[in-house]
Amino acid sequence: MNRRISVGISVRTAVSAGLAVAALAATTAVAATAQGAPSAPQAQRTQKVEYFTGSGSHPREATVPASKPLSASDKAAIAAGDGDVTPIVQNGPVDKKLDVAFVGDGYTADQQEDFHADVRAKWAKMTAVEPYASYTGLFNVWAVDAVSNESGVSGDPTKDVVRDTALDSAFFCDGTERLLCVDTGKVESYASKAPAADLVVVLSNSTKYGGAGYNDVSSQVGYDGIATASSDNDQSDQIAVHETGHSLGKLADEYDYGQSGTYTGPEPTQVNLTKLSADEMGSQQQKWYRWLGQESPDGGPVGAYEGGGYYQYGLNRPTENSIMRTLGREFNLPGREAMIAGFYRYASAVSSPVATDRALRRGDRIRVTVPSSAQVKWYVDGRERKAARGKTSLTPRTLGVPADGRRHTVTARASDRTKAVLDPALRKLLAGSLSWRVAP
Repeated sequence: MNRRISVGISVRTAVSAGLAVAALAATTAVAATAQGAPSAPQAQRTQKVEYFTGSGSHPREATVPASKPLSASDKAAIAAGDGDVTPIVQNGPVDKKLDVAFVGDGYTADQQEDFHADVRAKWAKMTAVEPYASYTGLFNVWAVDAVSNESGVSGDPTKDVVRDTALDSAFFCDGTERLLCVDTGKVESYASKAPAADLVVVLSNSTKYGGAGYNDVSSQVGYDGIATASSDNDQSDQIAVHETGHSLGKLADEYDYGQSGTYTGPEPTQVNLTKLSADEMGSQQQKWYRWLGQESPDGGPVGAYEGGGYYQYGLNRPTENSIMRTLGREFNLPGREAMIAGFYRYASAVSSPVATDRALRRGDRIRVTVPSSAQVKWYVDGRERKAARGKTSLTPRTLGVPADGRRHTVTARASDRTKAVLDPALRKLLAGSLSWRVAP
């Protein structure tokens, strides 16, 4: 069977310039109509996308036409049609986990099991990369079926190939062969069928290398990112990982465009770019000063390497060549710290399948899950039971809750002590707690 993919993660930020142009065009049209002149057509909205020409290459940016808003009838058709949701990984309640929704494109009704297998394979490859590898328990993964009339993807293998698919996946987007675009409005409609979606990954059914990261998609849906990449290409998972660097880690691109000039703007807000030298960071205790001089997993010591944020000069990055600069690399130390902070914006350090909204009996078993780098402490009515430290399964009776006819409260508190986070402010996010009432 000839199967193909595209992965999508969407960062939903308004394209302010495009919106401004559209608003100006609309205002002009209204004024012209009031004077009896014919209305001018509105300017085409655009959005920026990031794409990748091959493994080991620097990403590039392009501006493409934005997807048209879906009509009410289109939304109703999607809502009433397919979109079955299959849990792929379930590690806990959606309010305690970071939920990833994969949506397939170019899979016919008979190929949905192939899609589910592709999701499992892609997720396995994504979570082989640190810091995902150390935090797989913080994620839930859902597969959302989008049934296509035809198998495969437009533009594969050549530009003239057109296929009827649910999300309109297509190579040769804006004339660039490896740029794999989708209809973001349709993606959002399907992704909304998942129980929760903090990230959205679109897998397009293709073996051809390609993908995209949507970093300028205007949306109110409340999740981060759209990236596209092929299902059966061995390198497409790296596209998804890079794009989560933007959406989860809030990291900037660390590459430049060669002859792109010198940056003269203000200090960047992203944690992995700075105008400061290593000495200035150290003396001012700014940006990644805590990591300076340490050996980074992407190779070499952390320092201040010129070039990044698309500029050849005037901006420094933490290391010579991380995944935010070149596909196939690792996150550098500041990048890993930012990614872990991103995980914890959605997930809690402790979760449990045991509901906290009903009273337990002394003999009921309480189970919790925590990252391997976290420690669990147990409390009864606010007082720690030190003998239970580190345990992830116990009963209120074994914890020492007395049978005295009164209600008591059992609390599990977890704190992630990973050495991959040095910032004290971020470390405060790496903690969580759950409490249960124990009936008399």
